Amino acid sequence: MPVYKAPLRDMKFLLNEVFDYPGHYQRLASGANASPDIVDAILTECGRFCEEVLSPLYQSGDEQGCTLTDGEVTTPAGYKAAYDQYAQGGWQGLSAPEEFGGQGLPASMGLLKQEMMGTANWSFSMYPGLSLGAMNTIFLHGSDDQKHTYLTPLTEGRWGGTMCLTEPQCGTDLGQVKTKAEPQADGSFKLTGTKIFISSGDHDLTENIVHIVLARLPDAPKGTRGISLFIVPKFLPTEDGGVGPRNGVSCGSLEKKMGIKASATCVMNFDGATGFLIGPENEGLNCMFTFMNTARIGTAIQGVGPAELSYQWALDYARDRRSMRALSGKKEPEQVADALIHHGDVRRMLLTQKAVAEGGRAMLYYAARLADHMVEGHTEGDLDKAAKYDDKLGFLTPILKGFLTEMGCEAANLGMQVFGGHGYIREHGMEQIVRDTRIATLYEGTTGIQALDLLGRKVLVMTQGGAVREFTLKIANFARKQLADKRLRPFAVELLKLTAQWNLLTVRVMLAARKDRDVVSAAAYDFLMYSGYVTMAYMWLRQSAVAVDKLANGGEDSEAFYQAKLATAEFYYERLLPRAQAHATSMLSPTRNLMQIDAEDMAFTG
Repeated sequence: MPVYKAPLRDMKFLLNEVFDYPGHYQRLASGANASPDIVDAILTECGRFCEEVLSPLYQSGDEQGCTLTDGEVTTPAGYKAAYDQYAQGGWQGLSAPEEFGGQGLPASMGLLKQEMMGTANWSFSMYPGLSLGAMNTIFLHGSDDQKHTYLTPLTEGRWGGTMCLTEPQCGTDLGQVKTKAEPQADGSFKLTGTKIFISSGDHDLTENIVHIVLARLPDAPKGTRGISLFIVPKFLPTEDGGVGPRNGVSCGSLEKKMGIKASATCVMNFDGATGFLIGPENEGLNCMFTFMNTARIGTAIQGVGPAELSYQWALDYARDRRSMRALSGKKEPEQVADALIHHGDVRRMLLTQKAVAEGGRAMLYYAARLADHMVEGHTEGDLDKAAKYDDKLGFLTPILKGFLTEMGCEAANLGMQVFGGHGYIREHGMEQIVRDTRIATLYEGTTGIQALDLLGRKVLVMTQGGAVREFTLKIANFARKQLADKRLRPFAVELLKLTAQWNLLTVRVMLAARKDRDVVSAAAYDFLMYSGYVTMAYMWLRQSAVAVDKLANGGEDSEAFYQAKLATAEFYYERLLPRAQAHATSMLSPTRNLMQIDAEDMAFTG
């Protein structure tokens, strides 16, 4: 089985040469200790941990999966030792406040860590990843006592965290949540209900698990306005910060899944479990969005990660595997056949993977800068600053999650295709990447839900198209500056056309929706994918601009690295970006072609 190699050169290219993270960190209060030398050392050590510890567990974890015995979940062999090493290395608290035992580094440092971990072993990365969401929720909405009780052990990695939203009768429609929370005389609550699809719901990696749970108070209004948020620990904490008696929460069963089998996905039963209200009554959904936005950005990594991992392994295979001769003539006459990499169609697949991985990584790092400012606003109590950057990030979040995971699935499938019949065989690991990646378009909101959030909520309702106008203005201003360079001019001209079209499409959908509300749902997926292709095109122009400058004036690496950037950008603009026009056509298609068949007539009649 091939081994993951951390793409440190590309990561540093984006951090230091494209997005000026050193300058960005200097402007952050939390960035005082994030000097270039420190960041470089952290990336190098995290890469080593991922390559040497997490990657070797990727396939074995899938083979073994998790087991449930007498109500306790056991993770695959090697996971507990790897987690202990992770916790002892201080990785969980990388971006957590120093007052709770963290290192106080910017939030974006945590995302860089998560990218490498998630690419090396997505199942493993989900355990500490869910804890980060719980930590953020308690930090932003918890009382001082709750922060004192939970944040230090969570930051140290001694305790884990989850989010418990979904129930058997409802997934995305959380207005149907039925779990009850009965108030007690001591100020606590007794929670009763069942939650499903709970990642990291139970495991043997930490001494305690802190569940963040949505539930209803007895007199709560119906629908989403009547949901509150609660902290429900597996073991009740003691006054000295230790682990006390077992709470009334247990794992009823493990889901049998097609992928991420080493990640425990649990049915969790709350049987009069003691819980503690976090945030105001009946405003749990608003508080939970802190968790959800964190999770959705994290899930976007599962678009970039499999594209990177599948590309690495497919590239190695294509260099070594020989089949037939290239149509343009023999490339390796001394061999019985030419390597796969000399065939045009194989190159198409590999370059698609490369363009998605490196373009998606740039999208994540662009968004991570916004997240740094948002978190700093919350930390400093500057709610206006926090809201400003939350809005900017909120617009990009569904694009990141929806578009990148869809493209990650495509890239994973292409990697399997490069292997041909061998891609179908488990020992090569390619089919596992496909299975593990397929969930990414489903959990934390399906692609359709992300699309509705983007078009229906963020664009049409909240900003009346303003979010698109603001973002496209930024893109257009950058593109205009590149028109003078002959290598960048074709990219810049195309991007300027697309920014104008994006605004026009937004207006046309908005006007059509006034007459037919189904237009929003019918156009949403194509609007999201169009938005994703244009956003990635912006990222490729930014990378290309740096590459052109470095080739002219000298850079940190050989010319080959920068020439490859320009070549990949050209491939993206000429081979992948044209897909945006198909989405533009589809989103303006009338809803009649979706709605004219009655539901009864759609039934199978064979």
